[in-house]
Amino acid sequence: MSAYLIIQATVHDWDKFKLYTQAVPPLIKKFGGHYIAMGAPELIEGKRAPKSIVMSQWPSCEAAHAFWDSPEYAEAKKLREGTGEFNIMLMDGLTQTPLE
Repeated sequence: MSAYLIIQATVHDWDKFKLYTQAVPPLIKKFGGHYIAMGAPELIEGKRAPKSIVMSQWPSCEAAHAFWDSPEYAEAKKLREGTGEFNIMLMDGLTQTPLE
């Protein structure tokens, strides 16, 4: 079953954060993930939207955890420290359509 890694981000230090954005895409590919959405969301309802959302699709939650918990990502993650505020969520995809 597919899984989705969803990151809500508000970056304060883009100069430092750029190093992270250069290091992570090859790791995502290496561990079987791929980006499906990235950018500033349009707020349709609510009080506040994050500055940016990044969504990646994975073959499974286990594959996403293999990436997230890997020594390679642990090193890359250090490049993100102190650059902003991040909420990271992982969820399973649907096994059937919602109306079934």
